[in-house]
Amino acid sequence: MRHPNMLWPLPVLVTGLLTLTPAWHRAPTEVDLALVLAVDVSPSMDSDEQVLQRQGYVEAFRSPLIHQAIRTGMLGRIAVTYVEWAGAHPHFQRVVVPWVVLDDPKDSISFADRLAHTPINRAAGTSISQAIDFSMALLSSGHFRAARQVIDISGDGSNNQGRLVTEARDDAIARGVTINGLPILLKTPDRRENAAIDAYYRDCVIGGSGAFIIPVRERKRLLTETRNKIVREIAGMEMPNSPVQPVREQPRTDCDTSDSLWDELAPEPHPPVTGIGQEL
Repeated sequence: MRHPNMLWPLPVLVTGLLTLTPAWHRAPTEVDLALVLAVDVSPSMDSDEQVLQRQGYVEAFRSPLIHQAIRTGMLGRIAVTYVEWAGAHPHFQRVVVPWVVLDDPKDSISFADRLAHTPINRAAGTSISQAIDFSMALLSSGHFRAARQVIDISGDGSNNQGRLVTEARDDAIARGVTINGLPILLKTPDRRENAAIDAYYRDCVIGGSGAFIIPVRERKRLLTETRNKIVREIAGMEMPNSPVQPVREQPRTDCDTSDSLWDELAPEPHPPVTGIGQEL
């Protein structure tokens, strides 16, 4: 029988301590990248465009190119979450898939399947600034330590609610976060939207180390460019034939968009958009 004053062997002691340590006390998971996919679900994008946009992300994470990009990292794993956003009100930002660590193709496909089976919600307003702030809060909430942090904003309109988008962008950059963009130009913008949304994203939205946009002007290119954007974000590699535009040092676009168009509106929630199945 072991004497009460005898010391336990170190391996046994360590094993026992790990067993008794609560999950929230354990060291955070190390990942190459923490990626927030923040997707516009405002009414400026019609139902067909919403379905196509979601399909782009679903097919991207089923793609072997994404699986290979993850494996090229130092650790070979990333953390990702998918968010829908619209106006500045808190309930217009919604986490569709919470943080999940992807370190093999099965994880990525499971992430894609969860996206494919979740309805798309819609809401009024376009607050890119609130989407950035919401994403920053998510980056602080994950139980992981990332070598890089990226917020990926996709949408087809300029900021018309909430604080200035440049303020939110600059706060994120100051904390070492990169913001990239996928501006969608599939139809002629109405009077409330910025006709040169790619320039707006380039000059007013993106920023940080290696920031870039990939504008999408044709429906047939949306699936490909969504995948290419994510591959570049994960692996930091250039994708051939993608219309990548880097951030411009001297903005030429008016970033101080007004929220007066929405001040007196009482936005009504839109019904969820369906049409995404497991096989696309």
